[in-house]
Amino acid sequence: MADQLIRATAADGGIRAVGAITTKLTAVARERHKLSYVATAALGRTMTAGLLMASSMKRVDSRVNIRIKGDGPLGGILVDAGLDGTVRGYVGNPSVELPPNAQGKLDVGGAVGNGFLYVVRDVGYGYPYSSTVELVSGEVGEDVAHYLVTSEQTPSAVVLGVFVGAQGVTAAGGLLLQILPKAARDEALIETLESRVSALQGFTPLLQSGKNLTEIFQDILGDMGLHIFPETQMLRFHCSCSFDRMLGALKILGEAELEDMIAKDDGAEATCDFCGEVYLANSDQLAQLIADLQADSSVSQ
Repeated sequence: MADQLIRATAADGGIRAVGAITTKLTAVARERHKLSYVATAALGRTMTAGLLMASSMKRVDSRVNIRIKGDGPLGGILVDAGLDGTVRGYVGNPSVELPPNAQGKLDVGGAVGNGFLYVVRDVGYGYPYSSTVELVSGEVGEDVAHYLVTSEQTPSAVVLGVFVGAQGVTAAGGLLLQILPKAARDEALIETLESRVSALQGFTPLLQSGKNLTEIFQDILGDMGLHIFPETQMLRFHCSCSFDRMLGALKILGEAELEDMIAKDDGAEATCDFCGEVYLANSDQLAQLIADLQADSSVSQ
């Protein structure tokens, strides 16, 4: 099943629902970063959460950054997701592995530890909106839901899952359900929705049973006036890094540092944190950067 995202409403527009399948992009991230099982689950969940959150933004260049900084051995997570369906991210310690938790599942909460969740929403103009909340579990889904309730005052349920085993990533995705202001006082509706979400055994078992996003929505919201929007958005792991951007970053180091790289290493190597791509610049290219800096300096004098 292709990585995709669909949107829906229910209860006469009182419920907003977004579902995403992110199996392939999670597998790409795992391969690029050489992630352990628990690191794959942590990053996959956070990338899915970023895409679900970005889906409500308006401008095509809008993006959401999620940073999870905990005191656990994972060393933190950083994800950048866009309304355009692209996402990228990395973890601090990709090789960390832990025993299963008490439920027999990958111990993402133990890997993340205690700490904070930072969210930056870049709406495509003006200053980005940022907010910070304390982690409630480190399991990502609960933490994102807590952020949405606390910082954006929107009662939300977030169900995220990544199944990774000997065959690699075989299922990943998530579901975001939000109670909008027009339904916020309907206690019976809220209780029904909470009960159905609590009854879920996770998200990946639904995918592994062969259900698609439309069928999952039907199971949860089918008797609540469900309306699924016809547009299906494709999702993918994508990084905006490039060789030219790498050269621009090296240029910031200044002449002395570039000259030292030429003398000691006969070039430079840079690795993108977000996607693991390695870029190599030879001594001639570094020398050209130095010449550009000197030309810039002459013009400014």
